[in-house]
Amino acid sequence: MIIEALIAILIFSLGILGMIAMGGTAINAQSDARYRTDASRLAENMANRIEVNVARSNDPSRAVREAAMRTSLGDFAHQATGDVCEFTGAVSTNPLVTQWVGEVMTVGATAPGLPGAVTAGQQIIVSNTAAGFNRVEITVCWRDPGTPAGTPMRRHTAVTFVNGV
Repeated sequence: MIIEALIAILIFSLGILGMIAMGGTAINAQSDARYRTDASRLAENMANRIEVNVARSNDPSRAVREAAMRTSLGDFAHQATGDVCEFTGAVSTNPLVTQWVGEVMTVGATAPGLPGAVTAGQQIIVSNTAAGFNRVEITVCWRDPGTPAGTPMRRHTAVTFVNGV
């Protein structure tokens, strides 16, 4: 009878340890989902800012309207070259872009940013040629808390097209 009780306690203990391990995994998965949702929201916010603030002309000529929009759209390009999450290239001086980069990197109780986000990990690529159809690609990179420095950064990329000529 004592052996049966010991075996039952062992099985019960293994079950409890398994549940504790699953709880830790569930917490990590929930945190990852939260950061991905935040990254999606930040990228969408920037896409909306571009859509609303790109210059549109009232000129009767379609070619003039398209040229004005493409020129304005080019001002939103930010670090358009480089490797994944280590972007390089010209940094946008557009105040909306600089504000957005600051928001991505500011983490706090009321701040919308992402942990481990750095300036070199944020990118906006603008294809404002006639063949590019005013395509905007926004990439947000971050590193989960507690992740070793050598691990690749997480990233989210949103692609949109700016219309309205």
